[in-house]
Amino acid sequence: PPWLPPGEVVRIDGRGEFFIRRHVHPDPSAPTVMLLHGWTASSDLQFLGAYEALAEVCSFIGIDHRGHGRGLRSLKPFELEDVADDAAAVLRRLGVGPVIALGYSMGGPVALLLARAHPDLVSGLVVQATALEWRATLRERLVWRLLPMMGVALRSWTQPLVIRKGTDFLLDETTPLWPHRRWIVAETMRNEPRVMIEAGRALSRYDAREWASDIDVPAGILISTKDRLVRPRKQRELAAALKAKVVEVEMDHLGALEQPTQFASATVELVSSIAAALPAGTAGSIRSAS
Repeated sequence: PPWLPPGEVVRIDGRGEFFIRRHVHPDPSAPTVMLLHGWTASSDLQFLGAYEALAEVCSFIGIDHRGHGRGLRSLKPFELEDVADDAAAVLRRLGVGPVIALGYSMGGPVALLLARAHPDLVSGLVVQATALEWRATLRERLVWRLLPMMGVALRSWTQPLVIRKGTDFLLDETTPLWPHRRWIVAETMRNEPRVMIEAGRALSRYDAREWASDIDVPAGILISTKDRLVRPRKQRELAAALKAKVVEVEMDHLGALEQPTQFASATVELVSSIAAALPAGTAGSIRSAS
């Protein structure tokens, strides 16, 4: 694979073991960012193209959510609130915070729920390719009704072939990630099919329209202007609710992989902007790499 930050397992009594990627910036005053990936991804799959660029400007922790990647395996049904609490527990266990919570797609709701339930841990927000809610239109409701079919596909012997073909179609031979496409396929196979279905259902129930505007921290948003999964109109509604700084990128929903250079540049711009807007000492640093 390309460069990856060191990985470690954080053990939390009564909760479980959580796999994280952890980078410590040499400047102790640099902000710390909590990376929260999207549905069916992992921290590596979501932020692979931005890791190195982010490492230049901040410390960061990337967590694999329940059932995703190397994330916690649990018999409990997947709930977004539990995922936000997982992230909070990891931050408290590491003695880190407050942080800039950065969430892509499903990670956006997780970031907002983290800020709402644990305001002492979040000093700023960056959300990307995400929305206030996920089921207001007929098209979205139909998508969630197809989840059982997705579950069958995820358990099929054809899954590796389908993912491989899809990755080859998505990535252009000129992209920096093209040489690592087989590794990307292998990482995608780590996801737990049952949890993918439950996570989709959890997204279909998410609605922050009544409370998102109450979150009073500096915020920024990456709007994916060619997004066919989360329409730009819905992303702009979230931007308005958060009073967020907006950076637009001409990309579809999988642009973090398809256009890693543009994604990384926009992500760094937003993190730097939010960090600059914070009062001194409110973007928590990681104390050590040990």
